[in-house]
Amino acid sequence: MAMSMSCQTYNNKISSYYNHLSTGEFDAAGKALDNNRFLRLKRNRLLYQMEKGKVAFLRGDYQQSNNCLNAADSLLESHFNAALDQGIGLLLNPAMQQYRGEDFEKLLIHYYKSLNYLQLRQHEDAVVEARRITLKNDALNDRKNNNDRKYANDAFALMLQGMIYESVHNINDAFISYRNAADIFLKTTDTAYYGVKMPAQLQQDLLHMAYLNGFGTELSYYEKQFNTTYTPPKKEEGGDLILFWENGLAPVKTENNFFFTLTKNGLGSVGFTNEETNLFIPFDFRLFPKENAGKLGYMETFRVAFPKYMEQPLYYTNASISANAAPAVPLEKIEDVNQLAFRTLQERFIKEMSLALTRLAIKKLAEHQLKKENETAAQVFDGLAFLTEKADTRNWQSLPHAIYYVRIPLKKGRNDISLQLSNVHGQTNTVKLQVEGNGMLQARHYSSLQRG
Repeated sequence: MAMSMSCQTYNNKISSYYNHLSTGEFDAAGKALDNNRFLRLKRNRLLYQMEKGKVAFLRGDYQQSNNCLNAADSLLESHFNAALDQGIGLLLNPAMQQYRGEDFEKLLIHYYKSLNYLQLRQHEDAVVEARRITLKNDALNDRKNNNDRKYANDAFALMLQGMIYESVHNINDAFISYRNAADIFLKTTDTAYYGVKMPAQLQQDLLHMAYLNGFGTELSYYEKQFNTTYTPPKKEEGGDLILFWENGLAPVKTENNFFFTLTKNGLGSVGFTNEETNLFIPFDFRLFPKENAGKLGYMETFRVAFPKYMEQPLYYTNASISANAAPAVPLEKIEDVNQLAFRTLQERFIKEMSLALTRLAIKKLAEHQLKKENETAAQVFDGLAFLTEKADTRNWQSLPHAIYYVRIPLKKGRNDISLQLSNVHGQTNTVKLQVEGNGMLQARHYSSLQRG
């Protein structure tokens, strides 16, 4: 499919920060982040704020985390200088554009901000984030034209939204959010939605909200969908704890090189062909004046640098939790960032490859024009074009490989929580937590970012 060529990726450029992060040295990671000149470039401001916000979150500095993530949000809402930025990407390469973030990265900003607000007991602000999740999901859905085969909704974001509404006793909106999340799983034709099977806890939360709202018809409908009978749980005086476990690290991007030739297919269409994959991408020469388009000769070779994700191996494989020496219960996967990264890149492959080929065609035409005037200058231009053809390997690298969760009842007062993490060697690591049961729904998090 592609040959690898040596190049310095984004991961290489932030290696000091990334290595400190993966070993849990969060203060050192923050310093490495601040000292990284590449991340402080204007085109990388979004990445800098997202990474800065995540490190503060891991340190437990929730206010500082939200300061950074709010700055990231503001950058996303400013829409950058779209026309100029797109021109830079078309004439040079996408890595020179301002980083705009992957769709799932934008939604995960709201996840971290919501947890920050809940930790700070700023529940009204958490509700604002819940509402913004709806807006972000709607925009994503509209942009993907309600295509069920593309990432157009995020079930995890909707589940999180339901938890936030439930934490402020807005049981009607909590029901709607849980219902919308469950419907995504029910509609998917695969066994899992981007690597996640419908959590049993989501089913119980949806049925419970239908029961509390008095929605008998909806309760019966989803009992049939889940093949279960709902039994109201015993209400505990201490409330409930929702624990989020972030396991591992998200994949990093490397560079793949594809070689295309300009050919005709059997139907007479002109386009770019990659012989190793038999991939044919039609090309619309109406983009160019006829006298220039003809200068691109058939069988000319084009090298396209394209990003490729590389999975980070996991050290821990599963986890369970117990409260106050009760029997342990397993945590369920709620968001598979690794799967999202690979599959969303695959979904937009043809579109982005077409843009890359357009960029190369423009460069080739410029080279042909220059050859008529100065052969040496044309050779220099060709060499520069080859060197500037690089993939954009940037991504939010401190995100976890996957996020798991569990919901457990609490007694009034002190609760001793044991989180058992099982690693690839069959060993178990126990993490002790203490949570004060206050009759409310509380959220906590634990991150294990080791690489296997």
